[in-house]
Formats: sequence, structure tokens, C-alpha cells
Amino acid sequence: MPLEYTGILDEHHTVRTRMGMFDVSHMGEFLVTGPGAADFVDRVTTNRPGRLEVDQATYAALCQEDGGTLDDLVVYRRAATEFMLVVNAASREHDWAWLNLQRAREGDAVQLADVSDTLALIALQGPQAMALMQALVGPGVAELLRFRFSTTFAMAGRPVLISRTGYTGEDGVEIYTAADDALRVWQALAAREVKPIGLGARDTLRLEAGLPLYGHELARDISPVEAGLTQFIRTRPDQEFIGQPALLRQLRSGPARRLVGLRLEGGAIARAGYPVLDDSATVVGRVTSGSYAPTLRQPVAMVLVAAERADPDTALWVAIRGKPILGRVVALPFYRRRGPRPSGQ
Repeated sequence: MPLEYTGILDEHHTVRTRMGMFDVSHMGEFLVTGPGAADFVDRVTTNRPGRLEVDQATYAALCQEDGGTLDDLVVYRRAATEFMLVVNAASREHDWAWLNLQRAREGDAVQLADVSDTLALIALQGPQAMALMQALVGPGVAELLRFRFSTTFAMAGRPVLISRTGYTGEDGVEIYTAADDALRVWQALAAREVKPIGLGARDTLRLEAGLPLYGHELARDISPVEAGLTQFIRTRPDQEFIGQPALLRQLRSGPARRLVGLRLEGGAIARAGYPVLDDSATVVGRVTSGSYAPTLRQPVAMVLVAAERADPDTALWVAIRGKPILGRVVALPFYRRRGPRPSGQ
């Protein structure tokens, strides 16, 4: 995926007002199969994917024993004893090694397969996305609820898995297809004058929507509790997963740091790693992601700060090239799309 095709601002507004397509085939996909598959995915993730229905997906995290995040992912239940884990490209090799280490405890009850190189993934996102999908694959696609998927559809005469998921804050789908069929699917969308969207707009879209990027809002030294993802953490002690005791301690006592939004005054852009200061010029945190938000027409940032500085409307300063720039804490997300939302998780 290039940084841009026609320009980040143009591509960003295209997705917010119409629709755009993203080639995100760099993501990693692992299959987990066998009679112990459901118990295994429950043990290694913060959520409880083992209770998903077939053709349902969920967001979750892989954690270390200390609660730090190894990766975030989406888990798809394809059959009673088959799950697909979709992981970040930069974490693929480490995730694969870590999961195999955990699988060794299961014996023959669980099998893992890395199918990343056999699959392509194209995301179609925006307010016009579902209307186009109905025209291309049939009206049944509109019946997919949020975080539901189906393998009953075809595009360009080829079988596809269509999932009502995305990473932009807009409605739309993600389309999994065999790698050899990806060009046909891409061309079928391009023939309907769907514009391709690059990495730059993908980042500004997800930032406005308050969606975490691994290595920024989540990392080995940032837990899902600190990142505000508590709804994806099982809290019942009898449903233990790797890292749960540490996360439960954070939930009980409250995390020392919290991820919040920051709206900045002026036009300066806060970049990842910039220090965040309180009114006494004491460093109280750091920027995890920052950019100009095209929809809001204002610079924004996600910042990880001391919990006592995380309340809405708190004044904080970001040191940008040595100059403190004033910002105000706001709740995430910065942007929430208007209109009805597909129900589901």
C-alpha cells in the first residue's frame, strides 16, 4: 500500500463522504483448528472467542503475563472447530512463534497453520460501500450485522469471505479472497469507479475514529486496560487467559496511565513520542499518535498520560519542536459517523 494515490486529504474525504478501497493484504492470517481450538483461542486472547457463533468475529488482544500487549487482532469463527486469527503484519512472525509455543501445551488437540501468503484482503469502506456491495454480490450482504461474516458470496466469479468490519469509523466490509483472485476483485471495484486509498488516509481515518494502532496505542509496555479496551477483557476469574491476573489488578486499582484524546490549538501537529506536559511543565505522558484531522479541521492526538491528568477538558501541553502547544483532553473517539449503525459487537 503506497502512502497516497491522489493525496491524503482527498482520499480521507472520499472515504468519509463516499467510499474507498484499501489493499490490506499485508495482514497476517492464522488458522486454529482441532477439538481444542475453542479453548485455545480463549486461553490466548483477552476476549472469549470460543463462545462466538459460527460466522461471527470479535476483536481481542494477545497479552504477556504482565498484561502488556503482544498484538491486537480479530478472531473469526469459521466452523465449530476452526478459527481464523487476523494479526498485524509487523507482529506476524512474533505472533506465530508465540502461538506455537502456547500450542505445544495442547498436544494434538490444536493445529496451527499460517495461511497469510495464500490470502488477500481488500477493505471497502464508506457510507456508499454497502449499496455497492449489494449491487455486486446481491442484497443478502446487507443482512450482515457488525462483526458478522459469510463465505456464501462471490465477486468477479470467485468465492470470497465478506466481513462487516473495518478500520475507518465508517460502515463497510473487508473482503478476503485467494491471493490469485485478488486482482479480479480489485478490478471489479475499480470498474465501479471506487478510488484506492493509501496508508496516509488509513491512518488519519483510524485516528479520528479513536482506533488503536499496534506499536502506538498498544505495545508490550501498554496494556489493554491502559488503552481503554476494557470491554474486550474477560473479568471472571474462572475464565482465565494469559495476562488476566495482571489486567484484573489494573482494573481493581485503576491504571496509572490512561489513553485519551487531545484537541490542539493552532496548526502544529503532535507526532508520536512527543512529551506531554501539565501546567507546571512536568512531563505527564507522551503522544502515541497525532495528525491533522481532516474531518474536524483541527490537529488532534491520542496521548497516554498519568490517570490524574486524563479527565475531560484538562489542559495539557505538547512539546512540539521545543515549544509547548496547548491542548484539551476529550473523550475518544474524535469522530463518530452519523446515521444508523449495523448492530452487533
